[in-house]
Amino acid sequence: MVPPPAICLDILKNEWSPALSLKTALLSLQALLSTPEPDDPQDAVVAGLYKSNHAEFVKTAKFWTETYAMPKVRRWRFRRLPSVDAYDRSSSASRGDACADLCG
Repeated sequence: MVPPPAICLDILKNEWSPALSLKTALLSLQALLSTPEPDDPQDAVVAGLYKSNHAEFVKTAKFWTETYAMPKVRRWRFRRLPSVDAYDRSSSASRGDACADLCG
């Protein structure tokens, strides 16, 4: 059985003080997350991959981030509009044709 993940941050455990603000705790957490410590890991398998095959680690991290931490982007399809230069601007009939192309 795999133990549940825990955050190893001293100010959340032994070094907590009422003088510490939420901002301080969040900055400490941000620093912990932005500086990996593979010698004191949360997950030994991930730390091993980080140390032995960093390129594969980055590829896997990118996959997990794109799959689970990024919003799904809906891909819209747009119809290419005709170029304005394709119509004679001096003729009202041409302007009518352009409107028909755009609206129809």
